[in-house]
Amino acid sequence: MGMGLSDQRFIAAMIPHHQGAIAMAELALRKSRRPEIRDLFQRIKTSQSQEISQMREWYRQWYGGPIPPLGAYGHGPMGMGGSGMGMGMGAASMQAADLTALSQAKDFDRAFITAMISHHRIGVMMAAMAQIHARHPQLLELEQAMVRVQGSEIKQMEAWSRQWFGTP
Repeated sequence: MGMGLSDQRFIAAMIPHHQGAIAMAELALRKSRRPEIRDLFQRIKTSQSQEISQMREWYRQWYGGPIPPLGAYGHGPMGMGGSGMGMGMGAASMQAADLTALSQAKDFDRAFITAMISHHRIGVMMAAMAQIHARHPQLLELEQAMVRVQGSEIKQMEAWSRQWFGTP
């Protein structure tokens, strides 16, 4: 990969992925019956909003312009013949219809935790794979933090799923 190109691709893909998580978090803040879920998702909304701002700033500093639309780097979101390491999946999976369906789930908290665990797993995979070719130490540090924090949040949600719903 060209010098820093993987960093550009990561930022261009992670921002919409984070935006999907924020949309889900906003829904959870309105719909969840459990204060634990509302507390976690307020933290997710806050932290991922801050990460988006930071990535946008880095992109402007490092590459001198706005972030291009997802898919601008080639065939897929990561320019890898469409594989994209799941990069576009987060943005695509959080379309308005998906959020509407989630909001209408019979057991919102259960459906929500299941959806967010899946969403976070994609984010962890994206950040872990991006570290391989990261060129900017600040972004590498953020990617490492994403893996660590979202991994911890996944474990918390899995524990709640077992405790509340009896599901592994």
